[in-house]
Amino acid sequence: MRQMELLEGTTISILGLGASGAAAARLALKKGGEVHVSDSRVEPSASTGAAELRSLGARVEFGGHDLERVAQADTVVVSPGIHPDAPVLQALRADGCRWISEPEFAFRFLDGPLIAVTGTNGKTTTAAMTAHLLRGSGFSVGLGGNIGADFGPPASGLALMDPVPDWFVVEVSSFQLADIVDFAPDIGVVTNLAPDHLDRYPSVEAYYADKARLFENATSESTWVLNGDAPEVEALAGDSPGRRFRFSVQGSEGSHAFLREGELILRLEEGREDPLLPDRELPTLGRHNTGNALAASLVARLAGASKSAIARALREFRPLPHRLEAVGIVGGLRWVNDSKATNVAATSGALGSLEGPLVLMLGGKDKGEDLEALRLALHQGVRAAVLYGEARGRMALALEGSVPLRVVDGSFEEAVSVAREISEEGDVLLLSPACSSFDMFESYVARGIRFSALARGEA
Repeated sequence: MRQMELLEGTTISILGLGASGAAAARLALKKGGEVHVSDSRVEPSASTGAAELRSLGARVEFGGHDLERVAQADTVVVSPGIHPDAPVLQALRADGCRWISEPEFAFRFLDGPLIAVTGTNGKTTTAAMTAHLLRGSGFSVGLGGNIGADFGPPASGLALMDPVPDWFVVEVSSFQLADIVDFAPDIGVVTNLAPDHLDRYPSVEAYYADKARLFENATSESTWVLNGDAPEVEALAGDSPGRRFRFSVQGSEGSHAFLREGELILRLEEGREDPLLPDRELPTLGRHNTGNALAASLVARLAGASKSAIARALREFRPLPHRLEAVGIVGGLRWVNDSKATNVAATSGALGSLEGPLVLMLGGKDKGEDLEALRLALHQGVRAAVLYGEARGRMALALEGSVPLRVVDGSFEEAVSVAREISEEGDVLLLSPACSSFDMFESYVARGIRFSALARGEA
């Protein structure tokens, strides 16, 4: 049940003053709650937004968490960046204190139908594309969640929209789904599943279990859009109630959005097929983005968008940065920025979408994944792989004998320089790291920006 009432007379404790924590605080204050925000960080960068929140009436503290104050709050909201084994959460758990995620808190105040998109890869593109297709059919849309500040606010920011849009489209991560209670989308989407975040989860099964919480509050009124090419996605949904629709790049039997002979097709009614457009006319690179387009088209159609508007909007969609982003042709090389590929499945998808010859840059912070699938994805078109960053040693051992390897012990800039040197005219120079960025950069965005700048010869 969505609460929708004001929070007057209640206390809200928010752990973490990142984007989602600050958004939850603003929402709670707007609804009349007494708000306490705490953050374990003490560096100046952690204070971003603190002055504004204090001016609105929140109590903001840095350098730790007042456990007694937190435990006494009526509602505790935890930011997704806080590790589940962090001391503060261990202490609260031992004290029997429960908490919720920021999207769960926001959901209680979203006064409109909700589309929630999750999965290992493709979440942001599918969510952004869904919003674009709905807008192309005349709907007003609130897009946000885990999607990133460049594309939309945290879910709590959407809850403050006035007027209320026709649809909310929210990207949700496993970290956010872990702490839901009542969160229940009208349309839920699972793009795919693959091992990820094993630096945070004890097992793949634990990671999938958090993803499966998307279905926790399913009813007969729920609608699910699932990847028909991924049996593990079907298994994730289990026997959850609701209508099910499937998209398939492989054209799997029974799919409601599929690719056949190079054409994207919708089939929501038995015996009726609605062609949309040839996949070659999609502005996004890669076969996996064809899957994202099929998923978004199916969701938009179920939400009321017209077939003609979907086809038109697909052609007009602009690829998101850092996701198989064509930087340009520089020095006779085609530079492609796929910095968002922070796991093996994403990099494998990129390799399956691009023809050789190419030089691949791999590395970053090791997330502990099994690298065998990456080894198998290194097709004959890969001229060489340049390994850098914290993960370079383990990658070198795992990938030895697959393709020529160059291990760079120095900086990211040195790794790019080596990749440029060993490339030949006409090659694709691809950054698709299969690792997070946190050994050298604050985010995959910073990594992608630096790669693109180096490609253009900027200092």
